[in-house]
Amino acid sequence: MTMAEEEAPVLATLADITAVSLERSTLEPRELMLARIAALAAVNAPGASYLLNAGTAVDVGITLEDIRGVLIAVAPIVGTPRIVAASTNLVQTLGFALEMAEAELEAEAGD
Repeated sequence: MTMAEEEAPVLATLADITAVSLERSTLEPRELMLARIAALAAVNAPGASYLLNAGTAVDVGITLEDIRGVLIAVAPIVGTPRIVAASTNLVQTLGFALEMAEAELEAEAGD
């Protein structure tokens, strides 16, 4: 067991599940991440779930415009409350991610 698995076994398990999903899916990585974003909106996922997928989404070229397009596409199916919640969770997640990035930059500048 690695140090990360010992310190955060739930996150390590989620990372493993995600890796297997990426390996076994027949979708291209970008398509897979768009489908995941749609699913997150459909199940009213919390911001942390979006954060767990954000890095991979960025890595495969997903843009905010893509996310907006996905939310518009699934709105008639999942409904207004889910889209509003997803949008709110995404904004909060992006704010948190920006704060973390700024903190890392400040820490690096202080070194």
